[in-house]
Amino acid sequence: MKQSLGSKVFQAFLILFMVVLCIVMLYPFVHMLAISFSTPAEALRLGIHLYPQKVSFYAWERVLTRDDIWIGFGNTIFRTVVGTVCSVIFMSMGAYPLSRKYLPHRNVYTMFILFTMFFSGGLIPTYFLIKSLGMIDTRWVYIIPGLVSTFSMLILRNFFQAIPEEIEDSAKIDGANDLRILFQIILPLSLPVLATLSLWSAVGHWNAWFDAVLYIQDPSKQVLTTFLRRVVITGEDLSMISTATKGSTLGFAEPIKAATLMFTALPIIVVYPFLQKYFVKGTMVGSLKG
Repeated sequence: MKQSLGSKVFQAFLILFMVVLCIVMLYPFVHMLAISFSTPAEALRLGIHLYPQKVSFYAWERVLTRDDIWIGFGNTIFRTVVGTVCSVIFMSMGAYPLSRKYLPHRNVYTMFILFTMFFSGGLIPTYFLIKSLGMIDTRWVYIIPGLVSTFSMLILRNFFQAIPEEIEDSAKIDGANDLRILFQIILPLSLPVLATLSLWSAVGHWNAWFDAVLYIQDPSKQVLTTFLRRVVITGEDLSMISTATKGSTLGFAEPIKAATLMFTALPIIVVYPFLQKYFVKGTMVGSLKG
């Protein structure tokens, strides 16, 4: 179909806008990556950093040889994997009965669950609750308090409602119970929305730091983001700069901050594209029915 001049101009403007937007979003990562491989003098140089003009691996050497950063990395992996798997399982087990019309008073249950999206107990009551449950200074404090996301569970419920009930009826005729129907029929049909919710949960767990600051005192149970916070914001861990180095410690601080930031961000950035293809499909299909 022949396009009008206005349509061509609009498409050209849209493409240009998207290119500029991509550059704006990608440049901070390119900048930090270049800084992390730069010498102190190059790191302190004003202007655009697209690549290190003078390459130095000192910052990455100092970061990767720290024991506490690898401890935090392991705790973050544990939190992300276990937290995401548990969240998806429990949200599925909560969303499935809410999606069935034969559940008595299901609208009442849904309203109670929806209420938690707008009101919470507050920071201090939550802290005392977690303390009374004995989760202070344990890794389970990363998993259990945020086990179920109300918003994600409602999206999952709406997706389950879109699955024809005839599939469930035929499975019941063959003798399948509710758990078998959920795990062997419903969930395999819900891979797009499950991948989307898993991505949300994984990114949330990977980036979380506030609960670690509140509830964890044991350094062996800290996550990677708390180490990043100490280096980038408070500067407490810049003691990693060797006293044998020459020159300004401030110059070495900037590459170390950049290397720590990239070390923290790269794993989740690498995983993200593999789940991106499910993102739009899972979100749109899960929001069709209310």
